[in-house]
Amino acid sequence: MTGKERMLTALRRGKPDRLPVTIHQWQAYYLKNFLGGVDQIEAFRVTGLDAAVTPWDVVTLVESPAWRVSHDGNRVRIATPSGELTYTWAANEYTTYNVEHLLKNQRDAEIFLKHWPDSRLDQKRLAWWYDQTGEAGIVRGFVAHAAQPGPWQDFCELVGTQEAIMWALDEPAFVHQFLDELTRRRVEYIHREMPGAKYDLIEHGGGAASSTVISPGMFSEFCAPYDKRIADALHEHGFPMVYHTCGGMLAILDRIPSNGCDASETLSPTGVGGDIRPQDRARVKQVLGSKVALIGGIDQGRILTEGTPAEVTAEVRACFETFGAGGGYICSASDHFFHTPVANLKALAQAGAECRYA
Repeated sequence: MTGKERMLTALRRGKPDRLPVTIHQWQAYYLKNFLGGVDQIEAFRVTGLDAAVTPWDVVTLVESPAWRVSHDGNRVRIATPSGELTYTWAANEYTTYNVEHLLKNQRDAEIFLKHWPDSRLDQKRLAWWYDQTGEAGIVRGFVAHAAQPGPWQDFCELVGTQEAIMWALDEPAFVHQFLDELTRRRVEYIHREMPGAKYDLIEHGGGAASSTVISPGMFSEFCAPYDKRIADALHEHGFPMVYHTCGGMLAILDRIPSNGCDASETLSPTGVGGDIRPQDRARVKQVLGSKVALIGGIDQGRILTEGTPAEVTAEVRACFETFGAGGGYICSASDHFFHTPVANLKALAQAGAECRYA
């Protein structure tokens, strides 16, 4: 099988020739400092991993006189006919993050919903990425969003996670109204921009939906119903959806499939902020993996970065025998890494090649 065939077979909960193995996303810091500045497609080739390419330059906001953005250093001002919105970001060599969130109160939220511009998908550019990836693997994408794919995760990014939880508890009607509008805009984008798009898999959700952030009850109320509407729209156009929860998952294993997803990631172990221990893997496979495909499982800190190639190999084998039993599993680093030895990534790829289905 090619890398693409292997990964698509696993996403359909089938049994490929051998275990597909990849990473979630390449980070610019890693490509520059460990791989000589190659692009993400070449990085997969160099390491021998099955490709999971994420194009970042295919979605843009439509210019609008009602949404005029200006910059004062790290402080961003957005002028609208209804008033000004502001946020402030900071950065280090690894990432960027907000130190002041865009929406501070209900009035800000109303301004945002009224004037936030539409997005456009450059299908020609996306097709270029798809052709460049070829049979090496799959092309992953997102539904257009303000900050993060899932409506609840987007809300948390716009107002702050703690503030989002308090709003949901104190003013649930308004939060539902806000999430409903975010969802409506995403569904419109899917039907308008995505028919025929060269995506193999759409990523959705976010860490704020994890059970280490919100309760199972909040997941069922503020995440699943809105995510389901988006999954349904994606399915109308033939796109499978993977639901991303880069935190605790054990308390919501039986709830995740209710959002209509086709696959679930990141199966994060305790060392990287999740709650899946080695002894939990079989239950995850039984409860969650019996309904959707699974992606992830490898501790990108203690194992992939700090471990030896032999330890990486042993961990891949352990995931293959549990998460991967019977197929329907893509072995992957649970999330981002920055200082992993290249030799360990090559060991990750080689270990996957040696895990063969009968």
